[in-house]
Amino acid sequence: MQWQPQKEIDPLKLEELKDESEPFYPFYGQATIDNGIISYNQLTKDVLNNSDGKPTILIHSNNQNIVFLETPFYLKDGHGATSVLQCDGLNRVNQMFIIASIDKVIKRKYSYNNKATKIELKNTIISLPVKNGAVDFDFMEWFIIELEKERFEVFENFLSTTGLNEYEITSKEQMALDDFKNLNWESFNLENLFGKSTRGRRLKSADRIAGTLPFITAGETDEGVSAFIGNDVKVFSANTTTIDMFGSAKYRNFKYGGDDHIAVVHTHKLPKYASVFVTSAIHKSSYNGQFNYGRNFYAKDADVLDISLPVKDGKPDYGTMESVISAIHKLVIKDVVLYVEKKKKELTKLTENANA
Repeated sequence: MQWQPQKEIDPLKLEELKDESEPFYPFYGQATIDNGIISYNQLTKDVLNNSDGKPTILIHSNNQNIVFLETPFYLKDGHGATSVLQCDGLNRVNQMFIIASIDKVIKRKYSYNNKATKIELKNTIISLPVKNGAVDFDFMEWFIIELEKERFEVFENFLSTTGLNEYEITSKEQMALDDFKNLNWESFNLENLFGKSTRGRRLKSADRIAGTLPFITAGETDEGVSAFIGNDVKVFSANTTTIDMFGSAKYRNFKYGGDDHIAVVHTHKLPKYASVFVTSAIHKSSYNGQFNYGRNFYAKDADVLDISLPVKDGKPDYGTMESVISAIHKLVIKDVVLYVEKKKKELTKLTENANA
């Protein structure tokens, strides 16, 4: 790798460097979010790095964050804290292998108090495959392509076996979406709809036995699944809704156990997507800021909760709810399926080029 000269910018001078005749280019700092991009700016050519858009690797000394780019860019002033590296043979595919090799070494060797400065990096050794005494860029590219192909084949098979690859909206679903704004809504008591809610039982962490049953507690982390247990506890049905102590409602498509900080609403007799719709309606009513550590949400609160649902002939229109959620589900998954199809074509083309 060859270290490249760099031009750094004081963020306070962005306005005076502005040149609206120039294209927008990314402005990089040492943040880990958004791949280190602070903003996109139009600045004078005098402060532009990598004007030819060559494949480039940035290594930030403070947090050891590594970025690959193929565009011109601006760089935040960090007193040379970012290393800008280029080399012949580097491309957007094999860079993943190279960056993984760099990351493996510098994350162990450096920290905020022991920065990965240019001097340090120039004396850092990484391992890469070689052929005839030279770095084997072709092998790294082939390896990444084959690895991606394998992963995408697994994902594609998952979409197919679960039916998630079916994203074409039916006429019934389209009609439900088109008519959504014109639906009639009424308020319904939760207990009248689904019977009394059930409260879970406390199970201390020290008493939990490792197993396969998801155990639900309060909180948003991991959707409230705190552990997988093997204890003999009450098992709640799939296709039900939990409401935690803060009033946050979540749909459960699996059997589970729960502690005393959750209430279970027994929506299991509904079609799956109708139950998902109802869960959203519950969350809108229950997660209102009223409940906290001092005032918990309990099963008794669920029983007096009123939720708003679309109606037909004075009754909840579960058929429309099902169609609406099914359509939304397909709209969301469509982008994923099309991305997989596009990526598969790209990988096939890359394989052909690598074998040419």
